[in-house]
Amino acid sequence: MSLVQQQKFAMTLADYFRERLEECGQQLTPPPHEDTLWYMATMLARFGDSDQLFSYDRGEVSIRPLAMLYKDACEAGDPRERCLILRQLGDLALFLGALFPESFARRGILKDYFIGMGGGAYDYLSENSRQNRHIFSELAAMFARMLELVAQVCARQKLFDAADVLNLYQRWRQSRDPRLAGQLLALGISLPESDLH
Repeated sequence: MSLVQQQKFAMTLADYFRERLEECGQQLTPPPHEDTLWYMATMLARFGDSDQLFSYDRGEVSIRPLAMLYKDACEAGDPRERCLILRQLGDLALFLGALFPESFARRGILKDYFIGMGGGAYDYLSENSRQNRHIFSELAAMFARMLELVAQVCARQKLFDAADVLNLYQRWRQSRDPRLAGQLLALGISLPESDLH
């Protein structure tokens, strides 16, 4: 798949997540700002690409631990680099804390850890980032509620949850199987017209 096709798919996946976030976010008082919903939707779509979620380190493919990202940010000499690392830290804390809390709880890592790491990262960004400070400020102030919102948006509905949809897309992307494309379409995921033929 070309870069343009990947970007088109990412936007359709981001649109799907934005609609779900907006729908579920209306239950919060006050509801999250539209810019924040777009940011979270884009983040969820970005992590739909395993290359954006996993890193290659010392011969292994894994998700870099949040504490290691925090260490990297503390050691970063350049303020821009620090902000990029802290953004990755905040995004991963939000994503992992919302989608895999049971898996981490079995290892003794509770929700408070994600709230502290993610909320702290976004708080720093709300004061030091070159852009989107209002988004990071809202994410920092409402991190626990945003964790619940992302968890609700990605919760099992019918037979698929967000991880299932992302896995289904990855399989379709590799095989271009029309049956898989049909399943994605049935779930409400728009695929670029050029990729369906």
